[in-house]
Amino acid sequence: MSLQNAKGSISIFIDAKVATIEFGHPASNSLPAQLLQELIKTIETLGLNPEVAVLVLKSQGTAAFCAGASFDELLAVSNETEGKTFFSGFAHLINAMRKCPKLIIGRVQGKVVGGGVGILAACDYVVASQEASIKLSELAIGIGPFVIEPAVSRKMGRTAFAELTISATEWKSAAWANEKGLYAQIVATHEDLDLAITDLANKIAMYNPEAVTEIKKIIWEGTTHWDSLLIERAAITGKLVLSEATKTALRSR
Repeated sequence: MSLQNAKGSISIFIDAKVATIEFGHPASNSLPAQLLQELIKTIETLGLNPEVAVLVLKSQGTAAFCAGASFDELLAVSNETEGKTFFSGFAHLINAMRKCPKLIIGRVQGKVVGGGVGILAACDYVVASQEASIKLSELAIGIGPFVIEPAVSRKMGRTAFAELTISATEWKSAAWANEKGLYAQIVATHEDLDLAITDLANKIAMYNPEAVTEIKKIIWEGTTHWDSLLIERAAITGKLVLSEATKTALRSR
């Protein structure tokens, strides 16, 4: 199944109880609001599908995995309500991923920026290529990675999150992301990436689904307050995006 529109596309492939979700957007696989909403609904629906045992999340192409939020939509935000609503999209996506009863494997073929790092932190297991460097550029454009912080800090630790955030113009290598815990495995080529993902997903699909669901609960234990916390964080970012400093920084990119 494929959902396509001018704001991007989502394709779903189900084979042997492995559901692969592929999202794409011409602007380095960025995530405008409509695409975010479709991704959320897709994960929620597949999470309840008895014919699906595990989810694989990937993006189109061989370049960037995800460039985060849509700069065009950020520039269009005109008030705090609109800002909160936009950043709540990432909050709802992270919450949908953590509450999904199925394990989610992230497939990362290239660079990851901003909200994309948060999405990977919300995956249960991530396999990445050597080209999959990461960056949290939010401070450099006048906002901050407030919504994704709980997921990133939980996966990588608060010290690594601080280093990544403060070094807002610096790319961190895939090896660094692996060392800090964001990536569980690094492979050399895209072919190796597909082989590793297929092997892992097929193994998980053979596990007792009830056991997998219980493991998922344990993995995300202590995060039920994120339903409200991430929305509160979205309001902070939604206010900051209105500042002239942020607007100027966004226009210069």
